[in-house]
Amino acid sequence: MHTKNSQPEVFESTDLYQIREKMYVATDCIIFGFHEGKLKLLVFERQVEPLKGSWSLVGSFVRLDEDLELAGQRVLKEATGLNEVFMQQLKTYGKQDRDPGYRCISVAQYALIRVEDYIDKLEKHYGARWFEIDDLPELVLDHDQMVQDALEQLRHNARHRPIGFELLPEKFTIPQLQNLYEAIYQKPLDARNFRKKVLSLNVLEKLEEKDKSGSKRGAFLHKFNKENYLQLLKAGYNFEIF
Repeated sequence: MHTKNSQPEVFESTDLYQIREKMYVATDCIIFGFHEGKLKLLVFERQVEPLKGSWSLVGSFVRLDEDLELAGQRVLKEATGLNEVFMQQLKTYGKQDRDPGYRCISVAQYALIRVEDYIDKLEKHYGARWFEIDDLPELVLDHDQMVQDALEQLRHNARHRPIGFELLPEKFTIPQLQNLYEAIYQKPLDARNFRKKVLSLNVLEKLEEKDKSGSKRGAFLHKFNKENYLQLLKAGYNFEIF
């Protein structure tokens, strides 16, 4: 509130940008994968000080000439060689002391990838390592919190949207799909009820091929029908898995 004789403080617009303290903006990527029945997280050894050599999410400062979303895509591409994968913005982390190197806020994004397509390449050429979600090492800075927040968001989204298919091979069995959801939610699901529910969603295309790795009889393979999903979504269909 101004007194009767006081005047509001006025700055030239250019002065505001010059006199204010600066800070960095970073983006960090939480990369989930599903492999051998386990939900996993991709982590890297930190290459810069402070805390060099510690386990870390992959991240980078946002460049002046790029949008935030493109920065996340660039980080993923540079660190893993991956592109055109599912990625979604999570939240912003801005505690004053979160980074001992300098004042920095980070906008976290999480990605889902099919591990089978990249596992050897990621570990051999990029120095990355997969850890099971229930056996993670301690991560630097506030990256542990980012992972927990990303898991919560993944569980929320997977319940109402078919994003889980981003973690599976193109062709999969219904038991494999059930294993994925059990890994995401860390609890067993009734096989009969799960099968009945996912088939009722009308987004799976049954193939003539079978996966016989688990039994001689085998299980029919399925594909996710994205076109059918989009049509049903437009019509307001409810895709709650359970």
